[in-house]
Amino acid sequence: MAAGTLGLVLFAAFLHAAWNTLLRGGADRLWSMAVMNLAMGLLGLAGLALYGLPVSAALPYAAASGAVHLAYNLLLVATYRTGDLGQTYPIARGSSPTIVALGAAVAAGEQPAPGTLAGIALVSAGILALAFARGSLGRRGLGRGGLAAALATGTAIAAYTLVDGLGVRASGDWRAYSAAMFTFHLILPAWLVLRRGAGVLDVSAREALKAVGGGLISFAAYAAVIWAMQRGAMGAVSALRETSVVFAAFLGRIVLGERLTAERLIACIVIAAGAALIGGG
Repeated sequence: MAAGTLGLVLFAAFLHAAWNTLLRGGADRLWSMAVMNLAMGLLGLAGLALYGLPVSAALPYAAASGAVHLAYNLLLVATYRTGDLGQTYPIARGSSPTIVALGAAVAAGEQPAPGTLAGIALVSAGILALAFARGSLGRRGLGRGGLAAALATGTAIAAYTLVDGLGVRASGDWRAYSAAMFTFHLILPAWLVLRRGAGVLDVSAREALKAVGGGLISFAAYAAVIWAMQRGAMGAVSALRETSVVFAAFLGRIVLGERLTAERLIACIVIAAGAALIGGG
């Protein structure tokens, strides 16, 4: 992976952790997610006006990605009802890189180099170690329902990563594909207005600005990943992006006041080592 791509994906990982921190700290997470999706969807429409539709072969992928992202958003909201950012985020993100690598090998014929495979394994192991470090799961932890929700979220992450990796390659233009895919994010806010009525708009300016900011950050983070997947292996990009759990561990401690134990710090070192292997693979 080129140094520029490596740096961009790591920056996207930080942005991803940042918007998840904003979502986890929100008072009404379903509403916050809907506003984030509204911001992304409107940016998608603007992108379509600038770059046009992607080629017809890529449109089914964009539509499928929109459907999977809708499921992912609802699962993520449910997951954050069950535990802290430092509990749920690592499990959801950590379960996806291996699925993506295996799916990319089958669907796209990608054969990762041994160093890349080792890096993916280290990243995945470190992320799962973060999830199950002391203080993450236990009497006050997630429980079976929370664990199931986090793993289901991870499966959705792997699904949309594979769909978008194939879609952007079919398109050949990451800007047009990203715009089309993000436009489908308007489904969630439209559904929420139909469900709750016009009263859903009656919120504080502070919460609205925070949610819109999260949407803009999420848009930038995932657009960077789509760009990277057009140029690099899906499994490697996915695993490197999941180093976001390192940033989430610190943001959870600094912003949300969550615990940051020695076990979690060691797991972060393992993840960083895996990222270095991926970058050199």
